[in-house]
Amino acid sequence: MENQATDRAYRIGQKKNVFVHKFISVGTLEENIDRLIEQKKELADSVIGTGESWLTEMSTEQLREILSLRKLTMGGN
Repeated sequence: MENQATDRAYRIGQKKNVFVHKFISVGTLEENIDRLIEQKKELADSVIGTGESWLTEMSTEQLREILSLRKLTMGGN
């Protein structure tokens, strides 16, 4: 949600730095959700990196492979 708020501010024409503050209480559902989100971001950054350069550096064949639809078999492949 923090990224969405920051992105929205820039889309509406904000030119100055935007600061987003998280207020999370200890021992709450929100704390657990925040921890999961941070872990997922770390995993995504380690796999594909940040930004969009990983996508623009792919070959046409790699893009085709990622975007093509496949029929799943009973084994899940």
